Amino acid sequence: MKTEGIDRRRFLQTLGLLALAGAGSVQAQEGKTYVELSPAQPTIPGKIEVIEFFHYGCPHCRHLDPLVEGWKKTLGGDVAFHRSPVIWGQGALAGLARLHFSLDATGQLEALHPKIFAAVQDERRLVYDRDGARAWVQENGGDGKAVYDAWTSFGVETRVKEADARARAYKIDGVPTLAVGGRYLTSASLTGSHEAALKEVDRLIAQLRRG
Repeated sequence: MKTEGIDRRRFLQTLGLLALAGAGSVQAQEGKTYVELSPAQPTIPGKIEVIEFFHYGCPHCRHLDPLVEGWKKTLGGDVAFHRSPVIWGQGALAGLARLHFSLDATGQLEALHPKIFAAVQDERRLVYDRDGARAWVQENGGDGKAVYDAWTSFGVETRVKEADARARAYKIDGVPTLAVGGRYLTSASLTGSHEAALKEVDRLIAQLRRG
């Protein structure tokens, strides 16, 4: 079974290489726990936008994920949080991004998002493929046909392209990376741990609130 020109063997090879490059690799000045984006990026009007750049083949993203789930419940109403999958020109990552947005479009992302990490990293399931995604979603109690139908929809296609463009604009070369307010990037590689990275996001949010 193939998707985006990448077969299972190539996918596993790609996954291994991307896992090695998983930790956010943005470079800060000595002593800094964040980097400032130049130029700053447009964000959701009236909100402090926080973006987690990630992909489902990254073990570091998997470790961060449950921490984010708890942390995002503490965010104020003026903060808009969302995840943005990276693609980096890889067909398998494009397929995983398409799965992410197809699940979101069909109202199934919240229930199945955590399980995708295990499907990719432990079970080596070909969920980046349209047929493979339908079968996997169905096995996990979801609506596989809805995901299959959404896979090539205009809305999902647009969101995949937007995610790719977003990662390029933010100069993302490692994941997980957290972007705050279109102006700052931070990650565990800068702060020392995932927990510290989330605390740094809180600090940057407070800084933006003060103007």
